[in-house]
Amino acid sequence: MLIDLATRLKQAIGIVQKQDIQPIAKQFLDLQGLDLQGLDSQIRLGDDCAAIPDKAGGYLLLAAEGLLPSLVETEPWFAGWSAVMVNVSDIYAMGGRPTAIVDTIWSTSPDQSAPLLAGMQAASKAYNVPIVGGHTNAHSPYAALSVAILGRATHLITSFDAQSGDRLLVAFNDRGQLHPSYPFWNAATTAEPAQLREDLALLPRLAESGLCNAGKDISMGGIVGTLLMLLETSGCGATLDVDAIPRPAGVSLEQWLVCFPSYGFLLSVRPEKVEAVQTQFHQRDLVCEVVGEIDSTHQLVLRSDRAGHSQPQERSVVFWDFCEQELTGFSAARMRL
Repeated sequence: MLIDLATRLKQAIGIVQKQDIQPIAKQFLDLQGLDLQGLDSQIRLGDDCAAIPDKAGGYLLLAAEGLLPSLVETEPWFAGWSAVMVNVSDIYAMGGRPTAIVDTIWSTSPDQSAPLLAGMQAASKAYNVPIVGGHTNAHSPYAALSVAILGRATHLITSFDAQSGDRLLVAFNDRGQLHPSYPFWNAATTAEPAQLREDLALLPRLAESGLCNAGKDISMGGIVGTLLMLLETSGCGATLDVDAIPRPAGVSLEQWLVCFPSYGFLLSVRPEKVEAVQTQFHQRDLVCEVVGEIDSTHQLVLRSDRAGHSQPQERSVVFWDFCEQELTGFSAARMRL
């Protein structure tokens, strides 16, 4: 039943861990309004990247990601690749193009660092984004990896600009396979590098052509967790039609709703622009379908009309109510205070 699915999704680690951001959000939102060393005091917090107005025009995009310690320990090459991949995705998700990467590696020895570096190097070449510096410590009692990235954008896709009446689109590459140990759909490591780059280049083209200005890349919170973050920062609600969500063959709905798809985006698009946006993805043999609608309720409602829901109250469930509960703490209401 839908209510059972909603209960399990709320317990998914990718969604639970987003709530760890709340005390950090509060601390940094307290700095809003300060002109920090000449930076624009209106830089909004809580997006995939910080968008910093550039005197030369457009925006500098700055982001960073840390990797799961268990992934760094057990699959270091893949962790290195993933560290580059997720940062590159963050830049493109905001309508930008990546410029360069720096990394921070902690390991017990140079030998332990080697596969991490090899994975990063392979992804750097595949995405054509150079690694230009960082920090290395080979005398640590543990292994850890984080990567930061710089990019540029002329027009933005942001988490703050979803509007009531927008259609929700999910776009992803269904040519991949599930990771055996993590909620991860790998459509990246075996793909042709040119394909990876050209597929990602769709996002800045959408922004620059005015077809889309709101959305996020689908993170480790999956479709549901990513949608919650988009709604929180935009101050909106939405209905998500779980029956309409496409997914790869052999992957259950529940798995897909909390899966990181390696190439995946959740876009909030004006109704008259939906067909044009879909065409951009379909022309590259990528999945792009309407899965819901933005509204002004401040709630995320899950809906399913499949057979088996005999009563109207069984066909929809309030999954999250932002009037009662924050997710990350980077809410539109807080940013207006």
